[in-house]
Amino acid sequence: MKIGVLGSGLMGTEAARDLVNSRDVQVVGLADVDSGKLKRAEQTIDSKKLVTDKVDASDPDELGKFMKRFDVVVNALFYSFNEMVAGAGIDVGTHVVDLGGHIGGMTDRVLSLDDRARSKGVTIIPDLGVAPGMINILTGYGASKLDQLKEIKLYVGGIPVRPEPPLGYNHVFSMEGVFDHYTDPSLIIRDGEQKLIPSLSEVEEIYFEKFGPLEAFHTSGGTSTLTQSYSDVQTLEYKTIRYPGHAEKFKLLVDLNLTKKDIEVEVEGKKVNPRKVVLQAIDPIVDLRDKEDAVLLRVAVTGMKKGEPQTYQYEMQTFKDTSRNITAMARVTASTISIVAQLIAAGTIAKRGVYPPERAVPGEVYIAALKERGIEIKEMLL
Repeated sequence: MKIGVLGSGLMGTEAARDLVNSRDVQVVGLADVDSGKLKRAEQTIDSKKLVTDKVDASDPDELGKFMKRFDVVVNALFYSFNEMVAGAGIDVGTHVVDLGGHIGGMTDRVLSLDDRARSKGVTIIPDLGVAPGMINILTGYGASKLDQLKEIKLYVGGIPVRPEPPLGYNHVFSMEGVFDHYTDPSLIIRDGEQKLIPSLSEVEEIYFEKFGPLEAFHTSGGTSTLTQSYSDVQTLEYKTIRYPGHAEKFKLLVDLNLTKKDIEVEVEGKKVNPRKVVLQAIDPIVDLRDKEDAVLLRVAVTGMKKGEPQTYQYEMQTFKDTSRNITAMARVTASTISIVAQLIAAGTIAKRGVYPPERAVPGEVYIAALKERGIEIKEMLL
């Protein structure tokens, strides 16, 4: 199989690394507009399977020419490219997977291409990160084992192994995205009805092996397509995991209007967006740098099976690969999107059209593929 990757940033490079290490993949194409990034990626991956191309993804001709050479393309570009890349894949007959991006309804816009994709025999699966992504696949897997689904509770956190003051947090993507998740309202289902509730709210204590008490609270974006796929459940909630006290500190910033995009204040005769100032001030403090991170995940799916209440719980703890200096978040994210791309290329996923992960990815196969990569998902029957 031949698989292309758009974007040679952290996630694109790690996805390409995973692909070249897969025996069934013969060629991996890595494309970016930045020649310097491509050169660094070549040096990092160092594989004869890898070919690199300078491609401007905003140019439809360049994008189409690159994509049509491959069975599947992994889109690891910024989320604003997702609809364009999905459309280009349909035009040239290449399957597409992406890392998602709920902002501005981008995932909904990709899903709206379903009829076009079906007519061209193309498979597109968006939202293949951790949350959304991994949690969707595990939710779908648990739901498939029940006769009736009633409740979905999701917990995910990317945290430092050794927290440092003042926030006990280090980002693995960007603080801009973190601010969005903390500021925008969270969509949940409670008592069978969809509701918007404030992010950073309803803080609860949560425990994982090897960690002391942690906290979990609502944040936006995590439920993604799950509220549509399982709209008839009684409960569907997503919470982010952090060290204790984190939510309270960030709630103060939100309440002071320091995280909103559309607010300006006048300082010495100049208009200033407080969010930009706070981001610049915080970013050096929370930069992960060479610190060790962990990704914690818990998915609890509850319902009825053979007339009895049943809960399937999936749990994961993944740590940084210090031997290769790959963050835990990069390991999990890149593995997820690489595995799904290969399942499409191999024909294991044979559906044509646009599908959210919970409706297309076979959970048992996915969990087995993760285990081969040293990422273990524990299934518990409660």
